[in-house]
Amino acid sequence: MFGAVAVSQAFVPAMVALKYGRVVNVSSTAGQLASMGTYAPAYSMSKSALNAFTRQLAAATRGHGVLVNSACPGWVRTAMGGPAATRSVAEGADTIVWLAMLPARGPTGGFFKDRQPIDW
Repeated sequence: MFGAVAVSQAFVPAMVALKYGRVVNVSSTAGQLASMGTYAPAYSMSKSALNAFTRQLAAATRGHGVLVNSACPGWVRTAMGGPAATRSVAEGADTIVWLAMLPARGPTGGFFKDRQPIDW
């Protein structure tokens, strides 16, 4: 969460000045308030905070050509996800890359998985 805030503070002002930019925060369904349980409390709360930051930044940049969204890549076969994870790195990256390349009238302030909006 703090890293996303720091990077945004460094880069978003220039995006606003240029009237173009895409911010994609990598979140997790573990941070969904709609379905939150007891799984990894610190991780889940940090992802909820990241999602709240996504909404705040999207509202602050609305109308300035900057689109801000969160993405859940799913359980990906990485060092963190491990070899039993159900998704390849390419599958996990798909929605993130899609959000990074949205057209000017694309969504902002959303939470996505598999290119579809999901509940907060």
